[in-house]
Amino acid sequence: MRAGQFAPGRTIGQIRRNWGLYLLLLPAVVLTLLFAYKPMYGVIIAFKDYSPASGITGSPWAGFKYFEKFFHSYQFTTTIKNTLVISVYSLITFPIPILLALMVNQMRPNRFRRFFQTVSYMPHFISTVVMVGLMMILFSPSTGLLGSLYQLFGGEAPDLMGSAGLFSSVYVWSDVWQHVGWDSIIYIAALSAVDPSLYEAATVDGASRFHKIRYIDIPMLMPTAITLLILRVGGLLGVGFEKVYLMQNDLNITSSEILSTYVYKIGLLSSQYSFSSAINLFNTVINFILLIMVNQISKKFSENSLW
Repeated sequence: MRAGQFAPGRTIGQIRRNWGLYLLLLPAVVLTLLFAYKPMYGVIIAFKDYSPASGITGSPWAGFKYFEKFFHSYQFTTTIKNTLVISVYSLITFPIPILLALMVNQMRPNRFRRFFQTVSYMPHFISTVVMVGLMMILFSPSTGLLGSLYQLFGGEAPDLMGSAGLFSSVYVWSDVWQHVGWDSIIYIAALSAVDPSLYEAATVDGASRFHKIRYIDIPMLMPTAITLLILRVGGLLGVGFEKVYLMQNDLNITSSEILSTYVYKIGLLSSQYSFSSAINLFNTVINFILLIMVNQISKKFSENSLW
């Protein structure tokens, strides 16, 4: 690092020259500070016997009382296991958008390719509520499409939405169907940056389409894929709340009760604010540790990392 590289005078001069760009950045910075950093003060609730009447500062100190309560509760093993099952299952499907991007990249740039991409993107814009509603209608064993097909062949349809054993599969594969096209966009963008002369040289050397994918496309995708994989692993315990909660019912509760739904029920429905904050803080700390670990492993064995 050269001396004076981060000199205050030089920095102020750069800000003055590019004041328009910094002005555009200002709303995002303000919103981030207000909605991401300022609320972090509320984390202290996890270490207090919080009472809305007393406020955060007036509530008595509790230490690690609520963390110990969660570690010794009967829901600790269940929620951690269910969250990990769904997260790891989703992680297994991580290569699917990459495969879709490779397939789209091999299509000729014509109307069919544009139509295929549009169709694969469209499910992403379906809201979670509508998506779960469609699943309930289609998978209904009595009146749904699945039930009608089984009845047509004289069989009895399984209750997919009410099966505890099939909950993770229904959640993950419906998520893949909804988001695989959208998730492939970033990989398609990475492939568009490949120099066409590489393909021409490979063709001259007698390389097949498979060899081009293996030796040109996949190496170009690796930096992007590793970065997104690190971020995915860093949120391993951060399974989305909305879809799981909407799919949850009395029949599949043993497999669908995850950390985020448990925090919602304990915090908002039962008004145990300190207990729910402790669980959520535990979840965040574990995700942060995983992010650091995976980033360091990636940095050690490859040239790609977040920092």
